[in-house]
Amino acid sequence: MRRSASLLASRALLLVGGLGVLAAGCEANRTHLADTNPYEAGTTAPLSCVPNLDGQIDSSELQPALGIAAKYLVNAAGTSRTVDVAGMTNTSGQLVWDWATSYADDQVATIEASSLSGKWYASSFPDGQFATSFDAGDTLEAVYSQDASGFYLHGLASTEESPASGKTLWTYDKPVALYTFPLKPGASWTQTGVIRNGLVHGSPYAATDVYQGTDDATGQLVLPDFTFTQAHRLRFVVITTFSAGGNPIVSRQVSFLFECAGEVGRATSMPGETNANFTTAAEQRRLGT
Repeated sequence: MRRSASLLASRALLLVGGLGVLAAGCEANRTHLADTNPYEAGTTAPLSCVPNLDGQIDSSELQPALGIAAKYLVNAAGTSRTVDVAGMTNTSGQLVWDWATSYADDQVATIEASSLSGKWYASSFPDGQFATSFDAGDTLEAVYSQDASGFYLHGLASTEESPASGKTLWTYDKPVALYTFPLKPGASWTQTGVIRNGLVHGSPYAATDVYQGTDDATGQLVLPDFTFTQAHRLRFVVITTFSAGGNPIVSRQVSFLFECAGEVGRATSMPGETNANFTTAAEQRRLGT
């Protein structure tokens, strides 16, 4: 995402499990083997979140995993990608989105949720809980919080305090709920965020963002490295009106979320797109390995 009018920053949520194996040692002299302790299998740490595929995503199934990096396949900046966000119905009556094509020019973006502690902009977000990269190049970071009712965007800041492109720092007058829980087909929400006295690349910035979100379907999302059997399709429209005047900017995004894994796929439209089932994406992002 390349501007404040863009949509949601990535969630870096992963399932993490550990495996410890305790193996007994053997000496060269085989006469001592009878005294060697028997092999004991290790234990697998329980997963903090296990999908129950109940048709909805609760806040507890989208908790941020701080410090755990997720890798996404992303088309290069300045390019576009042909996408299918409408999907097709298979012989079993299930909606399927086939995003499994491998592209030679795919790049890997590593996204990680992190604490605000020590970040230059932390004092500007007293109620923020964590931050993630806002763009694939990690030049901007978005600040979020989450509770049982929603997942909230507080604002945006440049990763560095004084980058060559100029400082970015803006906050909403109140946090904007990007998701409201539980997420299930038929859910919809509208949120408005007002920005005053902000900076974007060193220039003064003020605007109003209206977010319209819907969870309109579940189905199978097929990626090069994963298949998610009950992915939720979330559609977003963001309308940005600039306080300085000019025409509003309309952006569309389709995100696919899966219980416990967070956002596993995303397509962001070209600016000004009017078709909800757009076929050309300014950015396609797919969870990879």
